[in-house]
Amino acid sequence: MSTETARALIQPTAESNADDLTLQTDVVVNSNPAKGEHLIHVRACSPCAGELLWPRNFPPPTKRLLIPCPDVSGTVVSAPPGSPFQPGAEIYARTSYARPGNARDYTIATTDELARKPESLTWVEAAAVPVSAETAWQILFINAGIVPPEAVMDIPRAKLAWKGKRILVTAASGGVGLWVVQLAARVLGVEVIGTCGPDNVDLVRSMGAKEAVNYRATDLKAWVEEEEEEEGRRVDVVVDCVGGRALEDAWWTVKDGGTVVSIFQPPKTSCPWKDPSTRGVKDIFFVMEPSGNQLGAVTELIELGKCQGRVDSVWPLEHFRSAFERLATGHARGKIVFDLSLNR
Repeated sequence: MSTETARALIQPTAESNADDLTLQTDVVVNSNPAKGEHLIHVRACSPCAGELLWPRNFPPPTKRLLIPCPDVSGTVVSAPPGSPFQPGAEIYARTSYARPGNARDYTIATTDELARKPESLTWVEAAAVPVSAETAWQILFINAGIVPPEAVMDIPRAKLAWKGKRILVTAASGGVGLWVVQLAARVLGVEVIGTCGPDNVDLVRSMGAKEAVNYRATDLKAWVEEEEEEEGRRVDVVVDCVGGRALEDAWWTVKDGGTVVSIFQPPKTSCPWKDPSTRGVKDIFFVMEPSGNQLGAVTELIELGKCQGRVDSVWPLEHFRSAFERLATGHARGKIVFDLSLNR
């Protein structure tokens, strides 16, 4: 058992919002090697949009401290015997929701969550990757239903399965959206259309999208109908990263027999014709699960120069209220990151 006392950002109750967060300086962190737990010295961490609502809407399986930021980069302090991540290893991870998050000086991660930090990335850059990249991987390799189950870690076979397919990604300039665009276009060779605001059109195209659609100026139903050729602009898969009106509009772009995947809400709840099955469309909602293996594959892609994370802004932990205000705008271009070396 390894123990450290640390600063930690605490959400007092499941009903608390960003204004209620407090920074405490005496939080004890214990790791249990018998459970595969590593004690991690946190160098940087990153919050997710809407995560302060998770404890209320999706209560943790057991009572625990409510600490935000599921993304982490840092150094292993102690490790279970035989772990590939021994003390001194530089790692990054998306850690389990069953445990407190990583907005603290020391945290816990298990072997199956961890991956080696790309050498080319700073701590801050690395902390911007895991949740977004792993979610995108699970969309494209698993939940879209295109890749055979036995090939979810096999890029060549996945690329073959996706050959000739087209996807539309909503909120393509956000954290997850940018990773879906990159993995789909640059790694799997998929034709990608991304929706975004006018200021992010060039960014989305630079990440590999064939077309970036300004959602403020374009009605997707009309956009689809502009093509005279039947189903000329329709896509095989819609990937929704934002829900609401954007998801409702995106339904018009999917082909009969296609798939709509959302990480925000069950897609069927926004289907404009109420019953997707009348057109043979599958609708998938899922919550990502941490995977060190998938993140390890992402590390290789980053080091090959095929993919990159994107940091919107960097904050000291003490400026948590301003950071969460920025996150709440919904206009971050990439990830909000806390650098725990600042103000120390």
